[in-house]
Order: sequence, then structure tokens, then C-alpha cells
Amino acid sequence: MFDSHVHIIDPRYPLVENQGYLPEPYTIADYRKRMAHFDVDGGAVVSASFQGTDSTFMVAALAELGPNWVGVINLPPDVTDEQIVELDRAGVRAIRFNLKRAAVDIVTLTMQAVRAYELAGWHAELYIDGSMLGSLEPVISKLPALSIDHMGMSDECLPYLLNLVDRGARVKASGFGRVSMDVESAMRRVHAVNPGALMFGSDLPGNRAGRPFRDADIEIIGRAVGADMYRVLEDNARACYRLPVKVRSAEDPVPTLPIPRAEPPTLRLRRSELPQPPNRNQPPDRTRPLRIIE
Repeated sequence: MFDSHVHIIDPRYPLVENQGYLPEPYTIADYRKRMAHFDVDGGAVVSASFQGTDSTFMVAALAELGPNWVGVINLPPDVTDEQIVELDRAGVRAIRFNLKRAAVDIVTLTMQAVRAYELAGWHAELYIDGSMLGSLEPVISKLPALSIDHMGMSDECLPYLLNLVDRGARVKASGFGRVSMDVESAMRRVHAVNPGALMFGSDLPGNRAGRPFRDADIEIIGRAVGADMYRVLEDNARACYRLPVKVRSAEDPVPTLPIPRAEPPTLRLRRSELPQPPNRNQPPDRTRPLRIIE
């Protein structure tokens, strides 16, 4: 499994209050504990609004997580070409624009996205409310490479989202607790337009979401895409972030939710039901066994 949307909140690095909100810490150890029963062997750490344009936490997180992990980062307007190249060496693979939580100048967005793509091959990731997607779709559809967070957030954006998918945009199957839409139906429609578009993301720890990621969210994805589970849970994201895609044999089963291991149940007996030792005061049992009839 490749988790394309994870927020790591390391208290050792600076946080910026966003709309009056500061999150609790959520470390790499916390994430690994939560996802321990899934076979997660890579993912994308995504800069959140309350991390501003700080890149120190990202570089540290990617160094600890290893080469199968990449970064998605907020950049300051005055970032230099050299800084982008250096972040690419550290494992960053995309630039993020949070239009949901902060005002973003569309000209700056376009120029930064194009520059990051030309310098390092990064795509742009947009956290955008569905009500905005329609008005901005003519502009963002011209970006060289694009991904939309959390399915675009609402049903009203779906026609515009499908148009972007038809033009090559990726869509994160993430944040199911944030959206106001029929997630399963939306995923089915996105997948029908382009089976390479959907990318699973847990969105952990799920700050400010209606609910965080649940294991059952994987079942929703399975119902939407069927036998293409491998693509959505791993392969599509690996291709998007320019990582090697795993080669599988035809015998590999479609991934399913792990089944928790449990000890076989033991029947509880009352003391009165336990076998009793023989009573020496009673005469021996002289009951003859029945003959076996062939």
C-alpha cells in the first residue's frame, strides 16, 4: 500500500496558527502504530496549512521514513531555483496549494506550479473546495501536471473534476470524513474516465475532519474499483510521484482488509461441570458397553 496523503506534525518544528487552530502532535511513530496492520511500504507526507512554508520538518521526516516516501510542500513566493532543486534531492515531488484554508493568488499559483514542473518535474496538488473548482477549472486545467485532494470535496464539483481527470489530472481518494458527496459513486465515475487517476490517501491524522480515516474506507474503495484495487492503493500514486511501480505476477490476489488474528475460542465451564474424581465409597461401575452393530 502507498499512502498518498499523510500529515506528520512534529512538535520539534514550528507551527503557525491557522484560522485559530493548532493541531496536536502526530509523529511518524503515531502513524506507524495506527497503520501497523496494513502493508504500507511508502507514501507522501503533505505540508498542512499550519506548517506554513517551513521545509525543515519535511526534510527530517523523509530522511526518517526512507526512499519509498516523498514530500508535497508549500513553497514561499520568493523560493529560489536552487532551493527547489535541493528539496527535490531530499525527496519532495510536488508543490501544494491550499485554497481551502488560505487565499492564493491565481497568477502566483500558476507561475510557481509551472516553475516547479520545469525545474524538478513536480506536479501541483490543490486542496480546493468544490464551489471554487468550477470557476478555476479553466485556469488550473492548463497546469502541466495536477492532482486534486479529497475528491474535490463535494458533488457539485464532480462535472469539473471529471473534465480535469479526462485531461490527465489525478484525484486523491482521501479525506472521506471531510467531503459532502457520495464518495463511492464519485470514485466509480472518476475511475471510469481514467483508471490511472485515483490514489488512496489516509489523510491521517484527520485534523478538522468530520471523522478520521477508518479501515472500512478501504472497503468503499474496493466496491468502487473492483479488481483495480492495486492501482488505487499503490500503483497510480507510485507512477504519479515517479517511483518504481511494483511488478506483480498474475497469481497475486486482489488486496483485501487484513483479518485480525484471534486465538480460538475456549469454552468456559462452571466448576460443577468439570469432571469429578471417583468416589471410593461408591461401588464400581459395572455397566456393560453396547455391542457395535455392523
